[in-house]
Amino acid sequence: MGAACARELARAGRSVAFMDPDTDEGQAWRAAAGMLAPEIESRDSDDPTVALGVAGRDRLVVLAERLKESIGAEIGLWQEGIAHAAFDEADETLLRARVAHQRQQSLHVDWLDAEEAKTRWPWLGPAYGALWAPAGGGVDPQRLVEALRADAVHLGATLITDRALSIERHGDKVAAVRGAERYPATDVVIAAGAWSGLIEGLPRPLAVAPIRGAMAALPAPEGVGRAIVYGKGAYLMGRGDEVTVGSTMEYAGFKNEVTAAGLARIFAGASQLCPALARSPVTRTWSGLRPVSADGLPLLGRDPSLEGLWYATGHGRNGILLSGITGVLIRQLIVGEPTVIEDLSAFDPGRFWKW
Repeated sequence: MGAACARELARAGRSVAFMDPDTDEGQAWRAAAGMLAPEIESRDSDDPTVALGVAGRDRLVVLAERLKESIGAEIGLWQEGIAHAAFDEADETLLRARVAHQRQQSLHVDWLDAEEAKTRWPWLGPAYGALWAPAGGGVDPQRLVEALRADAVHLGATLITDRALSIERHGDKVAAVRGAERYPATDVVIAAGAWSGLIEGLPRPLAVAPIRGAMAALPAPEGVGRAIVYGKGAYLMGRGDEVTVGSTMEYAGFKNEVTAAGLARIFAGASQLCPALARSPVTRTWSGLRPVSADGLPLLGRDPSLEGLWYATGHGRNGILLSGITGVLIRQLIVGEPTVIEDLSAFDPGRFWKW
């Protein structure tokens, strides 16, 4: 989020510095698989993040081209579709209803019956069918963040290797950010992921907590190829000669570790998706800490009481998907332009403090 916001604001001609402690403490982007699946990740029929996620995916398609033109960077974008398979009648009913609702919203999704799903993915377990989102895909999160950083610097932003510890204010306005040194600023964007709420000097406690997500990699069974399929409690991402499976949602504070219990839950769901994985050895495991807000929606926009303070955090498990569009929205809000998404009220940072 910080890199995306810095790049957009530098493009707008603002003087920008962005801070990064340059440590691997479990930041979500370092652990992410990089799926672009807004239709799959939706929580319910009225989830406002679906439209935001579609806009986010569209923005990443544009970014892939612009980053290549600007600095020659490849972010590993591909769009060959994502599925969510049903393995019982209850899941089938739920997913069919989701297809119908999303099609009413003009989203491009389809229902594949059991035979169509098996034809498309011969390695798939005995599914009742699958929600199919043809525009779904993925990016390489490491390449994306590195490219956003590099292009931000190319556009004039300054990358500071330091940790933001506190916000300094002068009356009702932001004055500076303090880390190892003091950095004066008229506008400050809080984009510290799961650590956003630890920054001192914020006007009130920030409703963002770390939620651990564990993942594992295994050798790809024959025929899996490049694919992303979700199931009950797990997903499978085939990429090259490796399959990534994930992921947990664990309230574990800032303990960035992989547990046997968490892996067991992942493998149970992954083996249902692809039974051949039950015989595959695990090659590596890792985890990351997602920034999840109290209601599961991002915090995007200005602080309601401290002028110059902005939030771009709380994106949960959709940080990569929403990175590019968040950068655009924060830039538009700060410079006073109309936003590409007109109604951002669902993501208003002040919603938790309105009584």
